[in-house]
Amino acid sequence: MEVVRLLVSHHANVNHTTITNSTPLRAACFDGRLDIVCYLVAHNADISITNKYNNTCLMIAAYKGHTDVVKFLLEQGADPNAKAHCGATALHFAAEAGHLEIVQELVRCQAAMVVNGHGMTPLKVAAESCKADVVELLLAHADCDPHSRIEALELLGASFANDRENYDIQRTYHYLHTAMTERYRDPDNVIAKELLPPIEAYGGRCECRTPQDLEAIRVDRDALHMEGLMIRERILGSDNIDVSHPIIYRGAVYADNMEFEQCIKLWLHALRLRQKGNRNTHKDLLRFAQVFSQMVHLKEQVLASAVEQVLSCSVVEIQRSMARVDTAAESELPQALDNYESNVFTFLYLACISTKTTCSDEERARINKHIYNLIQLDPRSREGASLLHLAISSSTPVDDFHTNDVCSFPSAQVTKLLLDCGAQVNAVDHDGNTPLHVIVQYNRPISDFLTLHAIIINLVEAGAHTDMTNKQKKTPLDKSTTGVSEILLKTQMKMSLKCLAARAVRQHQITYRNQIPKTLEEFVEFH
Repeated sequence: MEVVRLLVSHHANVNHTTITNSTPLRAACFDGRLDIVCYLVAHNADISITNKYNNTCLMIAAYKGHTDVVKFLLEQGADPNAKAHCGATALHFAAEAGHLEIVQELVRCQAAMVVNGHGMTPLKVAAESCKADVVELLLAHADCDPHSRIEALELLGASFANDRENYDIQRTYHYLHTAMTERYRDPDNVIAKELLPPIEAYGGRCECRTPQDLEAIRVDRDALHMEGLMIRERILGSDNIDVSHPIIYRGAVYADNMEFEQCIKLWLHALRLRQKGNRNTHKDLLRFAQVFSQMVHLKEQVLASAVEQVLSCSVVEIQRSMARVDTAAESELPQALDNYESNVFTFLYLACISTKTTCSDEERARINKHIYNLIQLDPRSREGASLLHLAISSSTPVDDFHTNDVCSFPSAQVTKLLLDCGAQVNAVDHDGNTPLHVIVQYNRPISDFLTLHAIIINLVEAGAHTDMTNKQKKTPLDKSTTGVSEILLKTQMKMSLKCLAARAVRQHQITYRNQIPKTLEEFVEFH
């Protein structure tokens, strides 16, 4: 406070804004410093300046729970119904955070029950966040009609059923029962539900329609969990950003209880919802690699159909993450690249898991088709490494939560799989290294001899040029770091007359451009 006084007395600009358009007053509201807020306002700080998201000082004070600051701003004429870019008002922020006294103060100042950009009223936001006291207060709001009242009670009960922090199955049943009673309050005018079609992930169940249906599952926790998920998806809408979190949580609980099939069904449903909304799903995909790896490690059967579905979603996500990298602003590029690379690594884990999955010929063909589709996109790491480079590199990172129990690189099985699906055996990274350049530098040639041997043979048989040079003019033989890889390479080398001629052209600097067919020019440059 003393420093603020000193700066203002020396003519500091009280309304100076940061690059996000945040003012000193907003900073004081964030920290709940009423003394500084009052002082700045007394010295002409403008309470109506919003940040780049159109968030007001009132909104941040309401979200952070600073009741005295909220009351002061309202007394100074702050608009309780101002909207942020996302459509939320101060009442949304206070309701979501569960600050009851601030909600009361905003309602007293005629804060309206408006819908934000996600179709959520403050009442729905409070219900979705398990803020029961705020819900019960807002049920008496002038804008709360019977339909909104019922949906809020149902959403509150449903959220208690699948919220890790606020799990309370008794309150789930209490609020669902209260909502059902409201629906049947007038037997001649029942307020019926508009039900979603049955969803396999929820056990193909239908939501309870009558008080009798609800009574029948009163002591069935699993049925109440699924009821909660169905209600949330119906009320919030499948495109709502928050619908998937409880689905993922419930799936994780099943995984912890070794009920993997139910876990995977729920996670696949959540993944499709998130992809449908064009959300970033790199963590969702990694979650599958982790649970599949756990299953393989425990010798539980991994269904080929599940692996195939996740691979299919991975191709879509990598295609999208490539587009995000291309269009990202400079400040967003590092994160976009991280997500893109993470997706590529996860795809390799899934490909590795697929080699350990029992498949029919038809299932293997479908899996291979997705791998082929991704190879056609030619995703690359920051260093320009292709999928094949990554599959044979010991520096390819492996997630350490279950995944590294099953996946490791270099992998002879993944190398063969990628080659079978059309991977370019002579693809080069930013240093001009082919996959063969990479594998001959493997530092465990004795303890992992079989892997080294299988990969070199697979690459050479697929047409790897043993005399292809990188940007340092080094061939794979030149780059061999051990006698073992050197011997393997020499025994597998198939030097053709064409290769010898190309090397002679390069070595003696013979002019060849426009003298030989264009297709041969590229071939000569390899050597």
